[in-house]
Amino acid sequence: MRLTTKGRYAVTAMLDIALHDNQGPVSLADISQRQAISLSYLEQLFAKLRKSSLVNSVRGPGGGYELERHSEAIYVAEIIDAVNESVDTTKCRGAGDCQGGEICLTHHLWEDLSGQIHSFLQSISLADLVTKNEVKKISENQDQRQIRMNDCGGELRLPAASL
Repeated sequence: MRLTTKGRYAVTAMLDIALHDNQGPVSLADISQRQAISLSYLEQLFAKLRKSSLVNSVRGPGGGYELERHSEAIYVAEIIDAVNESVDTTKCRGAGDCQGGEICLTHHLWEDLSGQIHSFLQSISLADLVTKNEVKKISENQDQRQIRMNDCGGELRLPAASL
């Protein structure tokens, strides 16, 4: 399986919102700073996440994004699907065109693996990830780093990413 940056960043950003849910709407600028993801890339991802009813946008001062549903009801597979990411492990992208229009010997094996991966990701909610001690610790470290950067007036420069 090859999960690209789009799916990884979408899950990371959604998890960031779930971790900071008790603080009100989370700005994309804050997610960008904590997770080292380009702001413009996040804007593109969140347009898709909003269209898939996974997040709500809140306008105005103190605005940002919040989860559309409780974190217990949002699953990793939904997030990946929302940004049009595939967990297809076949070389033919599931179309059955492995060898010049023919299905290869192992096509069904890789197709079954893709289904297993999707099922696995469908069984993991954002709430499941939020409760993991290692996730909590990483989030605390990121929050502390963000506070130090803001106190020092530091800027975080991020590489541009495109969809």
